[in-house]
Amino acid sequence: MAPRANWKGFLRLSLVTCPVALYPATSESEKISFNQLNRKTGHRIKYAKVDADTGEEVANEDIVKGYALDKDTFVEVSKEELEDLALESTRTIEIDEFVDRDEIDPRYLIRPYYLRPDGKVGHDAFAVIRETIKSMNKVAIGRVVLTNREHIIALEPLDKGLMGTLLRYPYEVRSQEEYFDEIQDVKVTKDMLDLARHIVQQKSGRFEPQKFEDHYETALVDLINSKRSGKPITPKERPRGENVVDLMDALRKSVGGAADETNAPKKGAKKPRKAAAGQKEMLMPIAGKKPAKEAAAKKTAARPQRRSA
Repeated sequence: MAPRANWKGFLRLSLVTCPVALYPATSESEKISFNQLNRKTGHRIKYAKVDADTGEEVANEDIVKGYALDKDTFVEVSKEELEDLALESTRTIEIDEFVDRDEIDPRYLIRPYYLRPDGKVGHDAFAVIRETIKSMNKVAIGRVVLTNREHIIALEPLDKGLMGTLLRYPYEVRSQEEYFDEIQDVKVTKDMLDLARHIVQQKSGRFEPQKFEDHYETALVDLINSKRSGKPITPKERPRGENVVDLMDALRKSVGGAADETNAPKKGAKKPRKAAAGQKEMLMPIAGKKPAKEAAAKKTAARPQRRSA
């Protein structure tokens, strides 16, 4: 079942309108997460919202947003005042223009979403908008309000739906000049370039995300399993960078190394699994989670005992 929609409203191209829902296209819930504990008691740490001057805890209904004019002066803005801004993009994604995909600078990309018709009506209008964008080989640019802020969103066809990618505003993208100005102008010789190109050719492949493995997540699994079973933890030697003295020699050795990797027989190679499914199978024995209904039935008020590792 699809997750809960982040936004519901209308998609509009001129006079063509249809109800749509926006869903997150990515998830990090499968990753291992940690709680903060009191080292002395093993109890979880909780955070309270307190008044900076009095130190007293403040109830949620008494908390308002404030813009700092200076250190001690704020302009208070209520939730109702923010809602009264009533931008059209709060309820409607209006397609403003169409651009070529390769014109969008990757630095402006934030995160992807899935856009689909909401309910049983509007599928015809949705299909017209989707197929028009597809046939023109363009990306539709519109605006949408998420988490109380208006975002630019780029829409492009994906399967039977649309993928919407949030874009940054120009003021959010830093200029590369302040970082790249001090890079030295180096003359790369043809021999160096030929060797480097040879390495690239030997390592060329296809973009297949299912082959990706989160090595850090795997290391966390091993660490937690070892601590649960009482095994001693032995720190691994950290990788060290080598000081390259002769660049040409390093390139030649790299060409030989790449060739060895390409020609080496892959014994016992396993068929790659989808990353998300693999992570879930790997995490289940660690988290020790039971189905939600079963866990709720067995939940007690007893304080959990601290387990030392």
